[in-house]
Amino acid sequence: MTFEELKKIENESERVNRTYDIFNEDKRLNRGKASTMEFLTTVHYIEKYLKPGDKILDVGAGAGQYSIYFARKGYCVSALELADSNIKVFRAKLTPEDDIDLVQGNALDLSRYADESFDKVFLFGPLYHLEKRADQLRAIEEAKRVCKKDGKIFFAFISNDMIFLTEFTYNQNYFASGDYDKETFRLHDFPFVFHTVDACRELLKAADISVEREIAADTVAELLEQKIDALSDEDFAQFMRYHLYICEKKEFLGMTNHLLFIGR
Repeated sequence: MTFEELKKIENESERVNRTYDIFNEDKRLNRGKASTMEFLTTVHYIEKYLKPGDKILDVGAGAGQYSIYFARKGYCVSALELADSNIKVFRAKLTPEDDIDLVQGNALDLSRYADESFDKVFLFGPLYHLEKRADQLRAIEEAKRVCKKDGKIFFAFISNDMIFLTEFTYNQNYFASGDYDKETFRLHDFPFVFHTVDACRELLKAADISVEREIAADTVAELLEQKIDALSDEDFAQFMRYHLYICEKKEFLGMTNHLLFIGR
């Protein structure tokens, strides 16, 4: 499957499904120290809110990184994922001891789950792909419906404004030839959907989500990948402390590839 072939697929669900025939989601979060920063940061913040006995729904669970981590911490996890390739990798990781209800499905339809049946809901993958605002709002509404009134929802977005710099490290001609509006610096939404910090805020406000935290999940991880990967374990631990020190500062929010919003 090539990008040109992807563009010809009109059905959005099928296009997303086939996207992960190209992108290896399993390796994205664990190919080196730098690539683990998004996962480590997200887990760090989720664990601030978790209580013993909490039930978790992981919508757009990918290859199971978060679901498996929290299931093995003793939480009851339900996971929903759309892409065939991710489901296959996820299932291959599972052991009989893993308390995970894994199903293939779409974030726009969580009807298999009852109202207010989860304490924490992760909406990480879907907002990387849903282009239409109505679909984005529908996915958020479904997450709200299945989340308890006093629960928390965790949202992940791909940040529009940092992509330019990370793409520039791979392609010196990116600013001249990149796939973006040369006047507004708005990336074209293919094969992923990109949000500025303000766009994230506006979307969640429209969905009646009360945002409690805004986090730059991986800041300079991809930009400095080789340098970060070369750090000793001790130095990387200190680098992560620095990252967690800056990642909620407003002046750093746009300078990250991934954004994490926590709301109720």
